[in-house]
Amino acid sequence: MILVTGGTGLVGAHLLYFLLKDGQKVRAIHRKSSDLNAVLQVFGYYTSEAQKLFESIEWVEANLNDIPALSKAFQGVEYVYHAGAYVSFDPKNFSKLQKSNIEGTANIVNLCLEFSIKKLCHVSSIAAIGKSDTEAIHEEMPWNPDDDNNVYAISKYGAEMEVWRGTQEGLNAVVVNPGVIIGSGFWNKGTGVLFSKVYKGMNYYTTGEMGFVDVVDVVACMIELMKSNIKNERFILVAESESYKNLLTKIAEAFGKKPPQKELKLWMLLLAANVDAIRSFVTRGKQMLFKSTAKAMVTKRRYNNEKIKNALNYNFKSLDETVNEIVKNFRKDNP
Repeated sequence: MILVTGGTGLVGAHLLYFLLKDGQKVRAIHRKSSDLNAVLQVFGYYTSEAQKLFESIEWVEANLNDIPALSKAFQGVEYVYHAGAYVSFDPKNFSKLQKSNIEGTANIVNLCLEFSIKKLCHVSSIAAIGKSDTEAIHEEMPWNPDDDNNVYAISKYGAEMEVWRGTQEGLNAVVVNPGVIIGSGFWNKGTGVLFSKVYKGMNYYTTGEMGFVDVVDVVACMIELMKSNIKNERFILVAESESYKNLLTKIAEAFGKKPPQKELKLWMLLLAANVDAIRSFVTRGKQMLFKSTAKAMVTKRRYNNEKIKNALNYNFKSLDETVNEIVKNFRKDNP
């Protein structure tokens, strides 16, 4: 039996499909408010028998801090994929990030040890790896707590520390550090919003550069790492380092839309973040843009993916192929 946390998210939903396609018996954790239909929608991108596959999942309602419910979910489990996490860049949500990402991961690690789980795959982030402006970032780059790290990055680094603590106590684990994950589905949140906005028309771009990866590649690497003898190592999962401008242009052209023409400079983004903060304070609404994300949108980072390519003899999908596939599925969902 395989247990998947975060099964109703982008990575989790695609992971569930490929595990089931491989003939695995799967149990997945979901919160009471989770949209299970989003998982069914993802399955529909791959097969005409989506409903049949979906019904073979054993769902357990639990959150990462509900120890009794988690203990029930761990019964009879041999392997665990921990893809569940809370995503926010709002400093006001730091306690929630700590509770879900750090304490929640600690709970998963402790239960893996208690139930003698054979292997854990933890989905971390490139945000949990040290930064460099002069060389391609690799797995051994040290984390610097004095850097201007955003609250999400801090929580993901803390979560990784819990996994490494578990390995010191006898747990076999692999950690994957994906770049910005893009994939089909979830068009109203995460990177899915990017495709929705470009489809409607986006005229602005930023000059930043980031590592991008197809969710299918992320899932494939996770599954292969779990099947391998590799343990207690981390792997950057990035297909290509690309500028936001070029990515937006690829998406626009795939949609047959006009590519973005106007550059958003850092001072404009910071001004917009300040205005958004004031709006959020006055209206008690959700803040959408933060100074940390504004700075990230103009920062250029490159990533080295040689370790995972050599370990698994793996070749990533090109960004062009990924974008075209996602656009095809977007059109399917939005005729």
